Amino acid sequence: MKLIYFAWVRERIGRSEEEVALPPDVATVADLLRWLKARGEGYEHALQHPEVIRVAIDQEHVDHRETIAGASEIALFPPMTGG
Repeated sequence: MKLIYFAWVRERIGRSEEEVALPPDVATVADLLRWLKARGEGYEHALQHPEVIRVAIDQEHVDHRETIAGASEIALFPPMTGG
């Protein structure tokens, strides 16, 4: 599965994208964020408040309860500000 990181999520993780093989117990967006957070210091720093991270599966924004089965691309965004 391809993961894409934007803005300060990308900066804290230290990469813009990566291909990962997820363990079978990672079934939802929330599971994915927990799994990523445990992958190292950069991930932990980027995802210290996972509730604010916005996520898109195959270019469609989704809730953290959404399942990720069948997804080919998941993007993680920091909170967006308007103006």
